[in-house]
Amino acid sequence: MSSSTPEVWRPEDTVPPVPETPGSEIFRPDILDEIEKKIEEMSKELNVLSLDIHAHPELKYEEARTHDVLTSFMSEHGFKVEKHYLLPTAWLATYKHGSGGRTIGVNSEMDALPGVGHACGHNLIAISGVAVACAMRAVLEQFNISATIQLLGTPAEEGGGGKIKLLEKGAYKDMAACLMCHPAPGPKGSVSLSGSLAIQQLTVEYFGHTAHAALSPWEGINALDAAVLAYNNISALRQQLRPTARVHGIFEGKDWAVNVIPDYAKYICYIRAPNVTELDDVVKRILPCFPAAAQATGCEYKLTLAEKLTDIHQNKALGEEVARIVKSRYGGIDFVWGIAHASTDFGNVTYELPSLHPGFAIPTVLNGGNHTRDFAAAAATATAHQACLDVSKALAATGIRVLIDDDYFAEVKKTFEERQRF
Repeated sequence: MSSSTPEVWRPEDTVPPVPETPGSEIFRPDILDEIEKKIEEMSKELNVLSLDIHAHPELKYEEARTHDVLTSFMSEHGFKVEKHYLLPTAWLATYKHGSGGRTIGVNSEMDALPGVGHACGHNLIAISGVAVACAMRAVLEQFNISATIQLLGTPAEEGGGGKIKLLEKGAYKDMAACLMCHPAPGPKGSVSLSGSLAIQQLTVEYFGHTAHAALSPWEGINALDAAVLAYNNISALRQQLRPTARVHGIFEGKDWAVNVIPDYAKYICYIRAPNVTELDDVVKRILPCFPAAAQATGCEYKLTLAEKLTDIHQNKALGEEVARIVKSRYGGIDFVWGIAHASTDFGNVTYELPSLHPGFAIPTVLNGGNHTRDFAAAAATATAHQACLDVSKALAATGIRVLIDDDYFAEVKKTFEERQRF
């Protein structure tokens, strides 16, 4: 976007659509026409599916109902479904046409957030994967293309690293490329090709000794004090961190009472940076904050590091194809909004194979972005549904080009390999 782009998104901001020149810049417009036809035909049932998922939010690795709803839908639409695929709430829907050909992968996320439900719009991500897969199936049949579609239902994006576990178990091994999308605030009609932040999740537990907080506090060792000191140690360090770094966390405890010195406290901390290299540098500076707090309070401590989530490597060739299609028929492209300052386990997928994870703008109120109740409400609107369908059309057309255009796929692989060298 231009230098006049506002630093803060406002609901009235708009990316003007680029007027369409028929056939211009579009690979196989007849295929895109078929994709549009199929997705619009499915719009009502996709909306019912989206609202059903939205009305029944389930947390990471607990997406049992959503698993069943989505697998039933895909079975009814002619896909071979493997329930509980590699993980209890993951699933795989496959459609193969003809013999030979490449395999294109698509992801559907499913999980919600504690307390705020689908405040990251995973109901839309779920139906986008369904729409892309079903539209591509229609094209394979209509144009007699030999290829395979794999739609992977991925649990636990919100803090569970579901895609990392699926990667480790080989869920992506057959895919030539993988596609998905994600809703976010942004200028109306825009699709974002921004990246995301790498993240290290960690938990530090402090162990002390209880005592009566008034009668004999000197007998206690205060685990909550240790957690608070760790938090404050990091706060003191912030001035020396790069402005691109993000560090945030919360406290948890058990059996706390105001007149009892806490003997246990947990500090859950997320550390983010623009890329893995910078993230590792920040983590090295943060880690000493935790034993220092334990030493100052006399507590024991246990530090647990979760799987690292990488930044997103948006594949340049895949992104350029989506941009051509979006600008030609649906809206505008930007590199600012989307989930640029958030994190996702799909980043790890982009390090392993050519992948794309565009954001798409849905209408919400000022300060009503992802992980707010306002955004959860926005994810159930008709406008959000149509925005989801539009980006899904572009993704489906891009996926088909991966399958049938050898020169283009060679460029996709080349840009992936070049990006991996950095």
